[in-house]
Amino acid sequence: MVDIAKFFLEFTVDESCGKCTPCRLGNKRLLELLTKVTEGTATMEDLDTMEKLCYYIKENSLCGLGQTAPNPVLSTLRYFREEYEAHVKDKVCPAHVCKKLVRFEIDKDKCIGCGICARQCPASAIERTDYVAAGHKLASMAINQEKCVKCGACVGACKFHAIDKA
Repeated sequence: MVDIAKFFLEFTVDESCGKCTPCRLGNKRLLELLTKVTEGTATMEDLDTMEKLCYYIKENSLCGLGQTAPNPVLSTLRYFREEYEAHVKDKVCPAHVCKKLVRFEIDKDKCIGCGICARQCPASAIERTDYVAAGHKLASMAINQEKCVKCGACVGACKFHAIDKA
């Protein structure tokens, strides 16, 4: 729902005529705060600021666009606040759609170390690792989260369904 609110707000920011300051600047500021949420850098104070800013924009905009632009944010804050809090407190996107908060993980129990995922990775973020389990040396693949661009190419390439979003 956080991503949905951001989608609608991006539209209204693009469509604003710019005549009144609450709509022109307020919605841009609201979008900046919402972007912080989707990137996992927002604070709980930012959520309070967003709510106050929404009401300010609604009350002070001149036209219907500005007066209704904050509605998706207000509705999602009201009915899906736990999703916002998950983004802020836990740095997790429950819907797995906010790219900055998505992680891909390889299940060592399913991975056979074939390397197909590594060959499909455009960022060369997947490397072979060896580990010992039950006294046997086994091979698996591991994702370097610093290099990962979160494109999901590895998920589609893995025939063993060893890679999941976390």
